[in-house]
Amino acid sequence: MNQECIDYIESEILPRYASFDKAHQNDHVERVIQESLRLAQYYEVNPDMVYVIAAYHDVGLVEGRERHHLVSGCLLQADRKLRNWFSEEEIRVMKEAVEDHRASNKHEPRSIYGKIVSEADRVIDAETTFRRTVQYGLSHYPEMSPEEHYLRFRDHLITKYGEGGYLKLWIPQSDNAERLQEIRTILKDEEQLRNIFVNLFAAENAVK
Repeated sequence: MNQECIDYIESEILPRYASFDKAHQNDHVERVIQESLRLAQYYEVNPDMVYVIAAYHDVGLVEGRERHHLVSGCLLQADRKLRNWFSEEEIRVMKEAVEDHRASNKHEPRSIYGKIVSEADRVIDAETTFRRTVQYGLSHYPEMSPEEHYLRFRDHLITKYGEGGYLKLWIPQSDNAERLQEIRTILKDEEQLRNIFVNLFAAENAVK
C-alpha cells in the first residue's frame, strides 16, 4: 500500500472523527478500515482505494447525520491531495462507494468497493451495537427521559436489525450473518433487551 497516502489520511482525515459522537469516533473508523481491508483480500480490488473509502466514509457527519454519506462523498471528491495517488475514475468509484455505504440506502452499492465498506460498517456485534445506540441517543437527544431513551433504543434496533429490517448484508466472507441472528434473538426478548439497556444507560451516564 502507498505509505504517503496512508500518512496523509492518518494525519489529516482520521483526526476529524475525534469531534463526532461516541458511536462514530476514531475507534469506529479504525475498525471499519481494518474490516474493509480484511474483506478486500477476497476480491480483486485496489487496497489503497479500499483504505481511503473506509477512512472517508463518515467524515460528512460534520454536517449532520441525515446526509452524511453524500457529504462524505463530496469531501472525498473535492480533496485535491488524493489526485497524487488516484485517477479521476478511481476517485469517482471511491466517491460512489462512500455514498453507498449507508445502511438505510434503498439501492444496492454500485460497486464491490461500496459493498465492502457497507459490510465493514455494519457493527453487528450485540454489545457494541447496543452501546452505540445508547450513546447516540444520549448525544443527540439529551432532553429525553430514560423511558423515552429506551423506546428510541428499542424501536431503532428493531427497525434496523429486526426481521425485515432495512439493514442488508453484501459480503459472504463476513461474520455478520451469524451476529445478526444473535441480535434478533435478543430483540425478541423484551425483558432481556430492557435489562441490557438499563445497564448500558447507567454506565454511559456514569462516565459523563
